Amino acid sequence: MTNKAVRALEPKAIWNHFADLNAIPRASKKEERVTAFIKAFGESLGLPTQVDHAGNVIIKKPGSKGKEKNPAVVLQSHLDMVHQKNAGTDFNFDTDGIRMKVDGDWVKAEGTTLGADNGLGVATIMTILAAKDIAHPPIEALFTIDEETGMTGAFELKGGLLSGPILLNLDTEEDTELTIGCAGGLDVTATGRYTEEAAPAGAKGFRISVKGLNGGHSGTEIHLGRGNANKLMNRLLLAAEPHGIRVGSIDGGGLRNAIPRESNAAVAVPADKAEAFTKNFNALRDAILAEYSTTDPEMKIEAAPADAPAKVMAAADQRGFLRAVQAAPNGIFRMSPDVKDLVQTSNNVARVQLGGGSFTVMCLTRSSVESEKMDEADTLRAAFELIGAEVKFAGGYPGWTPRPDSKIVQLMTAVYQEIFKEQPHVLACHAGLECGIIGRNYPGMEMISFGPTIRGAHSPDERANIPSVQKFWKYLQEVLGKL
Repeated sequence: MTNKAVRALEPKAIWNHFADLNAIPRASKKEERVTAFIKAFGESLGLPTQVDHAGNVIIKKPGSKGKEKNPAVVLQSHLDMVHQKNAGTDFNFDTDGIRMKVDGDWVKAEGTTLGADNGLGVATIMTILAAKDIAHPPIEALFTIDEETGMTGAFELKGGLLSGPILLNLDTEEDTELTIGCAGGLDVTATGRYTEEAAPAGAKGFRISVKGLNGGHSGTEIHLGRGNANKLMNRLLLAAEPHGIRVGSIDGGGLRNAIPRESNAAVAVPADKAEAFTKNFNALRDAILAEYSTTDPEMKIEAAPADAPAKVMAAADQRGFLRAVQAAPNGIFRMSPDVKDLVQTSNNVARVQLGGGSFTVMCLTRSSVESEKMDEADTLRAAFELIGAEVKFAGGYPGWTPRPDSKIVQLMTAVYQEIFKEQPHVLACHAGLECGIIGRNYPGMEMISFGPTIRGAHSPDERANIPSVQKFWKYLQEVLGKL
């Protein structure tokens, strides 16, 4: 492991806490070990520490000398991370610690997500809690669970546990940005059954694969126009219908908040149409690769000979399913007419599973406008209900309304300008942040989100910029010193 090089980076305290954290598996909904780790950390410092009914951890620290009676500030980050790895990477997220390396000005993982989202925020709060030489008001450290797959910790956080009138969320991924608003989200899931039948006699089998896409965060990177492996796979299958293609199984994508990077399908093609299928498949493959040569230059699309699946979808069911997925909106639905360059509404067709007579299609719909979010979700529902699928909405969470004139926004803007001699970008984002949810039980709490520069979150390309962590740390200390 190369984590030793990471531990030598400055600021050492943050990187060492980050390395300690990354030694612990911490998938969403499997945070028991990391919750116990943070609880033990707070108790080891002799600080009041509690774990609430949901699994959130709250650690409180008195203010430094001269600031004991100042209003408390809430420092908040989430404990879970997205678990994604490259195909062929030998790694068990349930047992293995993240293997990190230093590559120039970046810290990366070896074939997996890094966990800088939101591990660097957690490590920074740990550093503040353990420090004895940093000026700060009373600290209420809030470590939430399950941010990545449902925001369960934020939803379950009860009122009255925190007293601080200001919350600093350390979960933004660009060090020039101060985020003061975000989109809400909704999980949309379509499920259904189909009739299976034997593959045509003498049919040739193919394994179709779409892989090597860049993927990324379905909120913060949805505007980049990267390929969605599920939609591209469906495009290939739909185009092959004139050649008698019959679908046995589809397995594409993963987590709702990750743009799908891979999809695989097992299909059968009548022997007398196999040559035409291959010719047309290759032509469409070349067209798609050209279309995405800028955003996904490493994409690979293949139709490799394989055993034909024993069972395939009935032709009528296949026709309806492929058209429903084709009709499902993906990517940007509308840009904000009020905030420059802000994606207002989008959808990510995140997961497609089909086989054994049933299918599941999982989406994540986002919008900073609640009514438009529901309209997009209803569009998805309409597409799948037309083929008799059951569509459920779940995991909805509200957006966070910007308050650009709040005192904390004004203070942090002024401090940033004073230190770095330039204006920060004060904006709203299309990602889901916990601030809007926390604000439901803590109305009137002023909130702002910021953090070091992280690239490729939610994908194995995730990396954290080392100079940016140093910049972020300096900035946070200055802000705390003025609160």
